[in-house]
Amino acid sequence: MLKSKSPGALAFTKLLKNKPAVFGLVVILLAILTAILGANIRKDKTLMAKEMLLPIAAQKPGFEVKMLKVLNGKTINEKNFFNLLFFGGRENLYKYIPISKYRFVGDEILYNDYSGDPKNLMPEQKMKMVTAVYAIAKSNYDEKSKEISFIHENGKNKSIRQQEIIKIIESNIQTETYLLGTDKYGRDLLSRLLAGTIISLSVGLIAVFISLLVGVFMGAVAGYYGGRVDAIITWFINVIWSIPTLLLVISITLLLGKGFSQIFIAVGLTMWVEVARITRGQFLSLREKEFVEAARALGYKPFRIIFKHILPNAWSPLIVISASNFANAILIEAGLSFLGVGAQPPMPSWGNMIKEHYGYIVLDKAYLALAPGCAIMLLVLAFTLLGNGLRDALDTRSIN
Repeated sequence: MLKSKSPGALAFTKLLKNKPAVFGLVVILLAILTAILGANIRKDKTLMAKEMLLPIAAQKPGFEVKMLKVLNGKTINEKNFFNLLFFGGRENLYKYIPISKYRFVGDEILYNDYSGDPKNLMPEQKMKMVTAVYAIAKSNYDEKSKEISFIHENGKNKSIRQQEIIKIIESNIQTETYLLGTDKYGRDLLSRLLAGTIISLSVGLIAVFISLLVGVFMGAVAGYYGGRVDAIITWFINVIWSIPTLLLVISITLLLGKGFSQIFIAVGLTMWVEVARITRGQFLSLREKEFVEAARALGYKPFRIIFKHILPNAWSPLIVISASNFANAILIEAGLSFLGVGAQPPMPSWGNMIKEHYGYIVLDKAYLALAPGCAIMLLVLAFTLLGNGLRDALDTRSIN
C-alpha cells in the first residue's frame, strides 16, 4: 500500500524544486552559520571586530604587511571556542605594529613603521626600537656567553642564547594578508562584514518575533470576534498603516533612545500591522468553518479555539510574510544605522559601514561602501527568494 505524503512534505519537496528559493535558503543558512561561529572564523577575533591599525588604513583587497606582535602587558584569559560564538570576542594579547624593515641588535629590534612607500623609510640611526625580550617581565644580557637571562615575575631566572631568542621573536613577526583590505580606521573589512551578519540576523529575528507576537494577537482577536472589536482594531491598524514606516521607526527610536536593543523594538512595532491584516483575513475566513462550529458546540473557550484550532490552519501565509518582514527588517536596520539612529559605532552594522565610507564611492576605493551594500543586497534577496518560494510551495491549490 502506497503511503501518501503529508502536505508539509509535499510543500518541502516543491520548495526544493524551486532553484531561486534553494539559492536563497543556502545563502541564509551560510549567514546563520557565520553568525553562530562568530569570532572563531574571523581574522579579527576582538569583540565587534574593532581592532584599529591606522598605519594601514583604507588598503585595497589582497593587501599584505609584516606585523610585529608585542605583548600588551595585560593578563588576558584566552577564551575557548564556545566563548567566541555569536557576539563573543576576546581582547588581543598582542599589540600589532605594521613594519616595513627590521633587524636585531643584541636583545633589541630596530624597525621602521609601515608607510606604504619605501622612500619614506627612516635612516637606520632613526629606526624605532623595541626590546626583543618584551615577552618576559625583565632581562639581562651577558655579552660573553651571548645569553639572555630572563627574570620572571616569580623571581626565577632562565637563560636562553641570543640566537634562540631571535628565533622566538622572529616567530612573532608575521606576514598578514587582508583579503578584502582594510577600512578607513585600519580594521579588517572582511572581519567587519562577517561580524555584521550577526547584527542583521539578530535584528531580523527579534523584530519578526515581536511583529508576530503583536500582529497575530491583534488580528486573531479582530477576526474571531468581529463586530465592534473588529471595527476598533481595524481602525487602529489603518492609522498605523498610514504612517510612513521609516518615520514611525525613527520616532520610536528617538523615544526609546539610540542603541542596538532599541532597534529590535522599533522595527518589530512597525511590522506587526501587515501581520495583523493577514491574520484577521484568515480568521474571518476560518471562523465559519465546520471544525470551528464543532469546537464551539463542544463548549471550548474562545482562547482555545483561536490558538489551538484556527491559528494552526492560518500559518501558511504568516510564514511567507515573516520571510518578507525579515528582509524588510534588515533594510530598515541598515537605513537607521546609516542615518545614525540605529546601531552605534564601533558596532559593525552594515549600515554603519556604508555611512563611514560612502565618501569613497567617488574615489578608487568604492568597494569600502559597496562591500557592505552588496552584503545587504544578497541577504535581502535571499529572504525575498525564499519568501516567494514558500508562497508557491504552501499554495494548497498547487500541492498534489
